[in-house]
Amino acid sequence: MAKYEVKQTAVSQVLADVRSDKIAIPELQRPFVWKTSQVRDLMDSLYKGYPVGYLITWQSVGAKLKGGEVAAHQQILIDGQQRVTALRAAIAGQPVVGKRYQKKRIVVSFNPLTEEFATLTPAIRNSSQWIHDISEIFAGTSQLTFLRRYFEKNPDADEGQVEAAVGKLANIEHAQVGVISLNDDLDVETVAEIFVRINAKGVPLSSADFVMSKIATYGDEGRNLRKLIDYFCHLSVSGHAFDDISENDKEFADSEHLGKIQWLKNQSDELFQPEYTDVIRIAGLVGFSRGKASAIVSELSGLDPETRKIDESRIPDAYARFSSALDQLVRKTHLERFVMMIKSAGFIDASMIGSKNALNFAYALYLRLRDDDQLNEGERAKIVKRWFVMTLLTGRAVGSFESTWEMDLRRISEQGAADYLRVIESSELGDGFWDVALHQQLVSPSKRSPAFQIYLAARVNNGGRGFLSKSVSVAQMIEGHGDMHHIVPKNYLIKNGFPKQGDYNQIANLALTETPINIAIKDHPPQEYMAWVAEQIDSGGLKIGEITVQADLEENLRDNAIPDFIHDVTAHNYQDFLEARRELMAKMIRDYYEAL
Repeated sequence: MAKYEVKQTAVSQVLADVRSDKIAIPELQRPFVWKTSQVRDLMDSLYKGYPVGYLITWQSVGAKLKGGEVAAHQQILIDGQQRVTALRAAIAGQPVVGKRYQKKRIVVSFNPLTEEFATLTPAIRNSSQWIHDISEIFAGTSQLTFLRRYFEKNPDADEGQVEAAVGKLANIEHAQVGVISLNDDLDVETVAEIFVRINAKGVPLSSADFVMSKIATYGDEGRNLRKLIDYFCHLSVSGHAFDDISENDKEFADSEHLGKIQWLKNQSDELFQPEYTDVIRIAGLVGFSRGKASAIVSELSGLDPETRKIDESRIPDAYARFSSALDQLVRKTHLERFVMMIKSAGFIDASMIGSKNALNFAYALYLRLRDDDQLNEGERAKIVKRWFVMTLLTGRAVGSFESTWEMDLRRISEQGAADYLRVIESSELGDGFWDVALHQQLVSPSKRSPAFQIYLAARVNNGGRGFLSKSVSVAQMIEGHGDMHHIVPKNYLIKNGFPKQGDYNQIANLALTETPINIAIKDHPPQEYMAWVAEQIDSGGLKIGEITVQADLEENLRDNAIPDFIHDVTAHNYQDFLEARRELMAKMIRDYYEAL
C-alpha cells in the first residue's frame, strides 16, 4: 500500500493553501536563509518552465486553525519551506524574517524586453523598462491596465514582445509544482527515512524537526511555543540578540513568553548551550515521561495510548503540559542551579562533556525531582551529579537511550530516584567495573574518552595542580584552555620503538602541564627530567617548574596519578608505566564518584 500521494498543484493553489492554513509552514517565523539571488533564480525557472523540485507534506492530525477550531487534517510542509517562502515573497509580496528577526521585503524585478529577472536595485528603480515589483502583476490589476501604464512610460517598446513576456510572467502562478503528501498514519521515524530517500540533496531531517513542525500547527499558541524553543537556544549562545527579537517579533513580544528568557541577554555561561533537539528531549521527559520524538508527536496529536486512536479532547492538555515543561526548563533559577551542580562535580567546561544526552537527562531528572517534597536540595544535587557521572561511565546515553530513559523514569516513579540509582550502581558499577572495565576504558588514545574526561573532573573536584606545577591548578588550566602534554615525550617514544599514534598518545601518557614546563621537558624521558627536579630540590635552583620541596613533589605526583617509579621511566618500561598509571587513574575516578 502506498505511503504517499503525488500530485501536481498550481503555484497559486499552494499559496492559497498556505494562506488558509491548509498547509502549515513551520519555518515562517525563522530567519529566511535564501539569498535574494536564489529567489530571483526560482522565478526565472518557473518562467522558463523548468522543474523546481518537489514539496513534501505530512498530514498533521488535530491542528489548531485560525479562530480556535481544530482541523481533522492539516498538511505540514516538511521540505520546500524556503521555496514556498520565496514564492510568498516574490509573488504575493509577503515579507520574510531577516537575520535580526525583522520583517523585510524581497522584491524581484522583471524586464519584459530582455526577459530578465533581478532583485530590485536603485538603478532598476530608476529605469522605466523594468517592472519593479512582479508581485503587482499578481495583485489583481488587469493585464490590460498594467500594459497601458507600461507603454505610456515606454512608447518605443515592441508591444507584441512586451505583451507576450508579461503574459508568460502572469502564467507563473499557474505553473505546476509537484507535491508529495505523506500519509498521516506514518510514524516519525518512517517519515524521516522517506524524506532522506526522496530528498535529492540527501539532507537528513531529524525527528526533532517533526516535533517542531507539530508544535507550530497549534495556532498562535503553538507558534509562540516553537519560538520560545528557538529563541531560548539562540539566546543561550548569543544573548545580544534579545533586543532584535523583542523589537522585531511583535507577536512573540506581546506574548507571555518573552519575559521568561529575558535573563539570557546578560548571561555568558557556555557549559550548557542546548539546541532545539535537546530542549525537545528534556521537555518530553518532563512533560510526558517520553524520550522519543515520535511519542511526543503522538501526545501533541491527542493519540490515546490505550485505543491508539486520536482523541482531540486530549490535545489542549498535552500542549499545556508541554508548555509547563518548557517554562520549568527555561527558568533562570532552575538552569543556573543545575549548571552549578554539574560544575561542582568538576565539569567546569563544555569541552569536558562529550555526551549532551547525558546532560539532557540529568537536567530533566533535576526538574522532575524538584516536585519530590521528600528530597531537599542537597539530596537532589547528590542524585543528579551521581546520575550524570554514572551515565558517562556506563554509556547509558548511547544506543537506544530514549527507551532506557523512559524505563528509568518509570522505575524512578515506582522506587524513588535514590533507591533506583543504588540498584543501577550495584548492577553496573560493581568491583568488576572499577577493577576491569574502567581500566580497559582508559586504554585509549582519545582525549574525548568519557573515562578521561571524568578523570579530569575528579582532578578539578580535588583541587589538584598540574603536573610538576607548584601553584597552577588543573581547573585554571582547563578554564584557560591549557595544554595537554605527554609525560613520556612523543618524539622520544617515536625514536625509541613507539612510532604509532595509538602508542604515544595513550591517555595514560597525558597530563595538563604548564607550557614552560613542557618546553623544559622537550624530548627528554622522565628518567632525565625527574633527575632535574631532584637536583633543584637539593639546590633550590629552578630548572623545571617551581617545586623545591620533596613532600610537595610527592603530593603533586599523587595528585596527578603518577606511579612512584616515574624517576626511572624510559621507553624500556613505558608499557609498565601506562599500566600502573591506569590503575591509579581508575582508583582516583572511583574515589571521586563514591564521594559525590
